[in-house]
Amino acid sequence: MPRSVNSVAKRARRKRVLKQAKGYFGRRKNVWTVAKNAVDKAMSYAYRDRRNKKRTFRALWIARINAGARLHGMSYSQFIGKVKANNIELNRKVLADLAMNNPEAFKAVVEKVK
Repeated sequence: MPRSVNSVAKRARRKRVLKQAKGYFGRRKNVWTVAKNAVDKAMSYAYRDRRNKKRTFRALWIARINAGARLHGMSYSQFIGKVKANNIELNRKVLADLAMNNPEAFKAVVEKVK
């Protein structure tokens, strides 16, 4: 009995991967084996970096809060400790935004926790 192959599905898979590789440089965009490897690598980086992005933004917020708190004579850890102790329910994203874009409001928060 002859072997049965599903060329329609195979072609669809290859088209999907080559479409994802659109815009890559050189053979990465149009040679199946090279494109498949490039797309697999890109997908693994994308999965990893969706998680790393959260860490990066948290680090940015902490740096901004620290800079704002130090203008008022406090360290970041002292400031956050007092914010938690005073039951002020502002997260780091909001505090960082206040420190950057609204220094008067951030100063009011600092004065409240001192």
